[in-house]
Amino acid sequence: MKRVLKRLAVVATVLAGCIGVAVPGIARGDDPTPEGGLAALKAQYERPEAIPFPPENPYTPAKARLGRLLFFDPILSGSGTRSCASCHNPALSWADGLKEAVGEQKLGLRTPTLLDIAWVPVLGWDGKFPDLESVAFGPILSPANMDNTEAAVLARLSANKDYVKAFSEAFPDTPPDKAISRRHLELAIATFERTIVASTAPFDRWIDGDDSAISLAAKRGFLLFNGKAGCAECHQGPSFTDGSFQDIGLAAADDIGRGRLFPTSVKLRHAFKVPTLRDVARRGPYLHDGSLPTLEAVIDAYNTGGIDRPSRSELIHPLGLTQAEKADLLAFLNTLTGDMKTFQSPVVPR
Repeated sequence: MKRVLKRLAVVATVLAGCIGVAVPGIARGDDPTPEGGLAALKAQYERPEAIPFPPENPYTPAKARLGRLLFFDPILSGSGTRSCASCHNPALSWADGLKEAVGEQKLGLRTPTLLDIAWVPVLGWDGKFPDLESVAFGPILSPANMDNTEAAVLARLSANKDYVKAFSEAFPDTPPDKAISRRHLELAIATFERTIVASTAPFDRWIDGDDSAISLAAKRGFLLFNGKAGCAECHQGPSFTDGSFQDIGLAAADDIGRGRLFPTSVKLRHAFKVPTLRDVARRGPYLHDGSLPTLEAVIDAYNTGGIDRPSRSELIHPLGLTQAEKADLLAFLNTLTGDMKTFQSPVVPR
């Protein structure tokens, strides 16, 4: 609650300046003055200078190269036809654009993007993965997804001279005959995935001082996002997620999300991971189950407040947004999609 009040106080300060007679601003259709309250609000969205890597799995170029090879190689799947990139396609903002992920079978949930995954502490729509290293073998071993076994994966890699060399280079402190292991595969893929960082979006250029980078409608939407609409209570910071799990009042009665892992928790029933909003305009359909086809539908759903039930987040309630406000909020969300003229390998840490 203190966080909510603090953010609203900042937004109120900005709006007070914007509608004042002496200060041209967003509410009057003029360019806002990037100082005072607005500057403080924008500072919360400045992108970090470097990618965080855990001390137990520090970045090395050889490990990232190996992880990239593994990520795009169908050798990891039982049929030899599917790779990690089959669901996490860089051309589709590292997701797949489908309502429901498809492996060997339909998987029941939408594929989450890997953009800015280095800043997400717990993984999976229900948070069943404690860190990025623990994710890789989930889909590899799942009969519905890549349908393979650990033994078969390691045998295939060990029989490939290029992988024998790549693992030895990535893990030089390990004897060559032991370099190919489940743990080393997990470390390498996680290292590569942490380098998948969202490309610069118009919003970032605005944050960095280019006042013409986004429209006046988007600037008004930014204030709504941080104020009346309440989006920034969970979609906060430069990656637009706090990594929490929330019931937003939209999941079906039998779709209990994180409640499966914490069956006695009332608040975690129907709670799902708050996703990043990076590249959000390119990543429909939306929600964990792909049940909302457009961003307009997402805004409308939040505006209603969803199902009033004990597990619903206290941050969720009817918003009372007007059509003009919804249009401004949409304009802002559209500024979060990066410029992707070509689909290149991800950036390396600075």
